[in-house]
Amino acid sequence: MSTIRRELVYQAVNKAWSSLDYNIHKGFHVHFEFIKQKILADSSLTEDEKNEAIRLTNKDYDRDKISYNSGTRRTCENCNKECLATLYCEYCVQDYLKARFSNWTSGNNDIDNLIQKCQSEMLTPDRIVEWIPYNNLMNIKYLTKGGFSKIYTADWINGPYKEWDSKKQQLERIKVHGIQNFVVSVILKELENIEGASQSWFEEAKSHLNIGSKYPRIVDCYGLTQNPSNENYMLVMNKFDVDLREYLLQNNNQLTWKERIKIAFLIIEALYQIHEENSIHRDLHSGNILYSQLNNSWCISDLGFCGPVDKSPKSIYGNLPYIAPEIISGRKYTFASDIYSIAMLMWEISSGRPPFNNHENGYYLAMNTVNGIRPRIVPGTPLEYKNLMKQCWDADPLMRPDIVTLRNKISGINALFQNTQNELDANSNFETNNLETNYTSSRLFISKVHQFENFPEPRNATEEEQEAFHSKSYKFSIPNNINDFNNSSNQSTSKSNSISKDIFKEDAIQQQIKRQDSDVNDMQIEEFASEQSVSQTEQITIIEDEKEDLTDDNKSKKIKLNSNKANFQYIQRNYIADDDENDVSNNPNLHSKDQDEFEIPEDGFE
Repeated sequence: MSTIRRELVYQAVNKAWSSLDYNIHKGFHVHFEFIKQKILADSSLTEDEKNEAIRLTNKDYDRDKISYNSGTRRTCENCNKECLATLYCEYCVQDYLKARFSNWTSGNNDIDNLIQKCQSEMLTPDRIVEWIPYNNLMNIKYLTKGGFSKIYTADWINGPYKEWDSKKQQLERIKVHGIQNFVVSVILKELENIEGASQSWFEEAKSHLNIGSKYPRIVDCYGLTQNPSNENYMLVMNKFDVDLREYLLQNNNQLTWKERIKIAFLIIEALYQIHEENSIHRDLHSGNILYSQLNNSWCISDLGFCGPVDKSPKSIYGNLPYIAPEIISGRKYTFASDIYSIAMLMWEISSGRPPFNNHENGYYLAMNTVNGIRPRIVPGTPLEYKNLMKQCWDADPLMRPDIVTLRNKISGINALFQNTQNELDANSNFETNNLETNYTSSRLFISKVHQFENFPEPRNATEEEQEAFHSKSYKFSIPNNINDFNNSSNQSTSKSNSISKDIFKEDAIQQQIKRQDSDVNDMQIEEFASEQSVSQTEQITIIEDEKEDLTDDNKSKKIKLNSNKANFQYIQRNYIADDDENDVSNNPNLHSKDQDEFEIPEDGFE
């Protein structure tokens, strides 16, 4: 037998899958037959490599036949049951696991029952959920804190189950010739305060384990372990090479549209698998889309973990640029909320940078999102891709495509690009060197708790409003009397035209403000000092019909930084006007670097 080039085998399988068009190839039986024919026709593979690629494909086919309970059955030579799998017998594997339930325990009945249920419904030998003794893990190292859990890396001695040995009638773990006690690199996700989290944590873990054990585009969750030092439970997960955000940062200038669309297709395929299980992700962003270089695959992680257990019922948890406007306005998460997040990911894939990466202010970003502002579409974006992305970020959740429609549409676009010869795809490359990739604040791009109340109903912005926002050429009107501002706010459509325009104006000013330390008590800014000259069109203009003169040094004005509907803190500002120089100066910091972006304090609103 010749040496098998495994990297080429994985590439061939992925290439075949990428050629699928769900609008033409309908039903998973048809899918797998198409994949096999593509592999057999691949001239880059040897016969042995084709056989290996077919074997891997049949493994997936067995899994899907069991999952959908569809396909030709055969009589198992061992148990005599009518099984669907061809490379193993699902009943033999399940019985093998059930016979060993008494050999292990987590010490928690709920955890034991969860793992036993997963094993009893096992679909494939290489995705079996286990209780993993902590002493089977070595080289445990703290990596980071992700959301509400601590993340560690570790090596798992002997690793997960890999395949079923029909002759020995037992499961076999990963083996490498010449290596004893082979180790597998894993990620440990420590789930704090499980006793306090109780049912909510358990349901989220259940969702991750159940879905992760069924589908190849969900990050493998090998099982659970327990840290003996604090008795916190830990998810044991497959370790990937890089997340989407970092991947784009490293490779953006080299990616063609063919490659970008394939990435979007695979991510949407993963979300399809989640929605098929009647589950909502709730926190999709480029930090939990993970890439494996070995088999050139993309997977979704952090399934179902929607925030710390002690967060306020009125707060929302997520990565703000990816949160759907209706969630910001106070509605519950739906499947359509995930579709909005997909739109932001589609834009990020097209541009190579996170959405709104140059807008640090969380509050204004939230208000702009509700008022229909979306990232500027990258020039050269394929028309069908652009139209699909715009449908997905519509302010009305009912106008967004469901996951089946989205999957079919992106599949058609992807198949068209994948079946195009590389030389014809040259024009799909586009210049990205001029795109800003220096993210202004990594703090903006993490999931955290946000608390916004009484936001207006989401709407779509006009093209003029979109252009105005992105061009940043506004004047900002400041009323002399905050009471006048409040009294008129509910009837100010004629003056301000819309809520969003007031917000846009403030956002323009925010871009001029330089950061420095400030007294965060009552968020009071003590000085509005001149640092630079601004053009006439960039200056803050004072409403003409207000009589009080603002030219006196250090005259304080209190303004309310939001619309006629949204509750938010008051912020004290002091203005200094210089009639000679026509300068507008600001002290700048709306908060220190140690704070979240204009985050509402946890104790409520003033």
